Amino acid sequence: MESGPAIFAGAAFTLFGGALLLWTAVRSLHREPVVYGGAPRTAAALTALSGAAVLTLGLWCFGRV
Repeated sequence: MESGPAIFAGAAFTLFGGALLLWTAVRSLHREPVVYGGAPRTAAALTALSGAAVLTLGLWCFGRV
């Protein structure tokens, strides 16, 4: 019964983290700003770090199932 919420949370976190990493990579490769009005390298690094953390959290949720 408790695995349902863990599967949902894992799927949501994994999809969001993967999409955030993909979006950051595409924006960086096209030399487009990741965040408007911010330092480009800092914004790309923080966004990639956040995406990796959320992706890791999603995989952790799947590991708890």
